[in-house]
Amino acid sequence: MEGTRVLIALGSNLGDRAGFLLAGLARLSALKGFAPGRLSLVYETEPVGPAGQGPYLNAVLEGESALAPRALLDALLAIERALGRVRDHRWGPRTLDLDLLDYGGQVLREPGLELPHPRLLERAFVLVPLADLQPDWRHPTLKRSARELLAQLNTAGVRPWRPRY
Repeated sequence: MEGTRVLIALGSNLGDRAGFLLAGLARLSALKGFAPGRLSLVYETEPVGPAGQGPYLNAVLEGESALAPRALLDALLAIERALGRVRDHRWGPRTLDLDLLDYGGQVLREPGLELPHPRLLERAFVLVPLADLQPDWRHPTLKRSARELLAQLNTAGVRPWRPRY
């Protein structure tokens, strides 16, 4: 499939966190107009937002999309809802969070859709797996690599996830 290179962040901190990540990946793989590529390592991270939340599992997926940015975002939101995501308060716990980080280096500012993702620069839980996957990815407006952006953040709350069997 010919498409535009995209980067999608995945996160979960409710229930079977790994199961929700896998279910999200399966639904992305089945999405018409989207071809998944490589996946970063999975990291366990401290939550951002209201107190009392459990730790997250986070990863970044690269892929190719024949869908336009808005259509891809709508598909990501539909996958979240199908897997039980409820948006009742900002930065609250979630079964699955899918964020469109980058769409072929485009810069977009529309209601409900900003590219690159507006909080990407502040989030070690996104930049660690992004730098793991594509250390030389360049922010389209800042012209700095994922590795350079990550060097400015505290990564103490981000650690490689080790599944327990």
